[in-house]
Amino acid sequence: MTEPDVLEVSVHIAARPETVFPYFTDPARYVRWMGTSATLDAVPGGSYRVGIRDGVEAAGEFLEVDPPHRVVFTWGWTDRFAVAPGTTRVEVTLTEEDGGTRVVLRHHDLPGEELREQHRGGWETYLPRLAVVAAGGDAGPDPNAAA
Repeated sequence: MTEPDVLEVSVHIAARPETVFPYFTDPARYVRWMGTSATLDAVPGGSYRVGIRDGVEAAGEFLEVDPPHRVVFTWGWTDRFAVAPGTTRVEVTLTEEDGGTRVVLRHHDLPGEELREQHRGGWETYLPRLAVVAAGGDAGPDPNAAA
């Protein structure tokens, strides 16, 4: 059961956790499913920064990095005051399931239902793209890069 103020999105990926995990920590792999650029220093206190388009970036820092099972980072937008960089927390768990990996993403501290739903739409766009690339496919360019 999820907390009502926590956004939760999940996807099954046809790859082992050891294969999926680096897509959250390696900049070259990250941009295959989300964003156009990434600066990721995947250690506690390290920088998390993902460029989506024309100066729009998600920014924060890594809080926990436990390969291949869990990664936690803070999150916010550099161009939007409603969700400032580092003001929310994203917790990702990877669990072996049915020969692959169940990825559960929980986004905490989003202020209000409208922002939770906006971010749900984003994560529901991106996690299926992660499923494609982590299983060896090509998700194509980020659909929000040209928006």
